[in-house]
Amino acid sequence: MNIYKLLQINRKIKSHRIKFLGLYILHKFNQRYLAVNLDPVLACNLRCKMCYFTDADYVKTLKGQFKEGELNQVAKTIFSRALKLQIGCGTEPTLYKDLVKVVELGKTYNVPYISITTNANLLDEEKIEALLKAGLNEFTISLHGVHKESYENFMQKASYEKFHNAFKAFEKLKKQYDFKVRINYTFNKDNFYELADFFKHFNGESFDILQIRPIQKIGNTEYNDFDLDSIRDDYPPLIQDIRKQCKDNHITLLAPYTIPKNQSLNASSLIFDYTFCYVSPQKFWREGFDWKNESFNAYSKKIGWSKLILSNVFKSEKELKSLTNRLNYEIEFN
Repeated sequence: MNIYKLLQINRKIKSHRIKFLGLYILHKFNQRYLAVNLDPVLACNLRCKMCYFTDADYVKTLKGQFKEGELNQVAKTIFSRALKLQIGCGTEPTLYKDLVKVVELGKTYNVPYISITTNANLLDEEKIEALLKAGLNEFTISLHGVHKESYENFMQKASYEKFHNAFKAFEKLKKQYDFKVRINYTFNKDNFYELADFFKHFNGESFDILQIRPIQKIGNTEYNDFDLDSIRDDYPPLIQDIRKQCKDNHITLLAPYTIPKNQSLNASSLIFDYTFCYVSPQKFWREGFDWKNESFNAYSKKIGWSKLILSNVFKSEKELKSLTNRLNYEIEFN
């Protein structure tokens, strides 16, 4: 399954009414439509300056990891409704000792697409191959600097050499396994211009997708300069050059054509909160869901989930615009 083709189709369908009607039908017929985002352990090995892990008080609240029995129950409860399983959603999944088993459980429940989001500093060729053998489809790699100095400045406790060693392993293993590597580059005004050197430092044979996204406020972070006005005019030409290089290297680019305004809303994000399912040792989808003793269908019926989805078919876009701008990029296949 090509998850990016589905995202592109989502962008092309302009009517939110059609989208919500589709979700309603999928839900009623027990089909897959959820993007399950799973944090099996609430910890991270780095302290990235644009991440809430630099907030010591907040980090104190993030404790716990799934035990084997709990992990099996998570899979039983929700994996059969997952269109995609994203392992790692704000924490570092490679710290979880049974990470391979998470992937194996996803395959056991026939999840069509399984991805891991990681900073890659704890990955080596052996660990990467073990995950691929378990059935992993994609590695999503966080990156906050093209050059060594900015990379290690923004991603504190990280090693530029270890990061690139992982990409050497990706390039090697791509000759044996069918999988994707996606780089998520979060930019601010201090690491933006070095994007011009991106393909001088990253071999197009080692990855498949490049997402370039502007900094967003996600908590009390050490780096807190969210003003991008000084680079707004320089963004389109630099991204145009990146677009050309991605095309030359057959890389899929995910990036906005311009830096979005804070108040902008992408219509494609309107269904986000109805497909996004977050699971961690502290949370499971919606408040009040007793996931250890209650099925997804039973709880959905109790809260009138299908009626809520159907009601959005009849709401105007204006009524739904209280949602956050989630999907603020265009997808270009090369």
